[in-house]
Amino acid sequence: MTSTERASSAAAVVELRSDTFTLPTARMLEEMTRAPLGDDVYGEDPTARELEELAASLLGMEDACFMPSGTMGNLAAILAHCPRGTKALAGAESDIYVYEAGGASYCGGVIVEPVANAADGTMALADIEAAFPEDPEDPQFALPALLCVENPQNRCGGRVLPLEYLAGVQALARARKVAVHLDGARIFNAALALDVPVRVIAGYADSVQFCLSKGLSAPVGSMVVGSADFIRSVRRIRKMLGGGMRQAGVLAAAGLVALREMTARLGDDHRTARRLAEGLAALPGVEVEPVETNMVFFRVDTPHLTQAEFIERSWNEGVRLAELGRGRIRAATHAGVSEAGIDRALSVFRDILAPAAVLSTRP
Repeated sequence: MTSTERASSAAAVVELRSDTFTLPTARMLEEMTRAPLGDDVYGEDPTARELEELAASLLGMEDACFMPSGTMGNLAAILAHCPRGTKALAGAESDIYVYEAGGASYCGGVIVEPVANAADGTMALADIEAAFPEDPEDPQFALPALLCVENPQNRCGGRVLPLEYLAGVQALARARKVAVHLDGARIFNAALALDVPVRVIAGYADSVQFCLSKGLSAPVGSMVVGSADFIRSVRRIRKMLGGGMRQAGVLAAAGLVALREMTARLGDDHRTARRLAEGLAALPGVEVEPVETNMVFFRVDTPHLTQAEFIERSWNEGVRLAELGRGRIRAATHAGVSEAGIDRALSVFRDILAPAAVLSTRP
């Protein structure tokens, strides 16, 4: 298929950079215009409160707090768990350590200590143990107060952590008398991959953050869930960080639709991701990592085309990609990417990687 034929048959962009590019559904927009409202800083927005109660119930926790973003949600959770000068242990490839601007250290005086992630997203229990000082009474050492786990693990390829591994992490944390915080930005994807209710995964943690604005398609927002006392602390910290919202029900209404209607369709994203991975694996010079959720990580290695050139040419053909971590490309499927969109992307990739097409671009 030529570029002209592709443009005429499918003019829409295929957006694969992230599932954060999802747009709110028509039902979300409708509910946002008619949501009952109040002042959420006073705890009087009924729609925000309904969302918090639903989130807590789904994850089997006592309470929840609606947050403007996942970054603020993780930060508020860390600050609620950790006194100043203590450590939060997190994966070296975790979003908390890599992408969240050092907020725990800057805002809360909490040291985030990285623990190596294996290729499957796990952190070896022995490596976690090694982050604890042999003598906790020695005043030279900062003591861990929190262990952060990410599931699915984004930078390790959207890999899902097994339940037996989570049980081992929880047992270690309890033996060491520290809390477990789960960065479950895409926890509903993990639950689907494991074929368990989401509360089963949440049950291995003391607190969980999850996003409404990724694959669940809400325009804004994340949730932090935990015990009632913990959420009281989180709510106060949210205000301190500038995250107190007034008529938050306008946004919470979309979150309610996300939790009630959008979790069931995540299986479509997993299927389109597998379709994309299988198609990529059949192309010359493409190495694809294992796919477990809605994320496909791959490398393009050909003597005729650099990876940067591959990305640029894909963009020029209306397929948006970006590198994410150590020379790898991440393609994330979501509600805005259909099977037809995947097939179009594969057609673009096939043409770009064809030797004749590659050579024709050289001077």
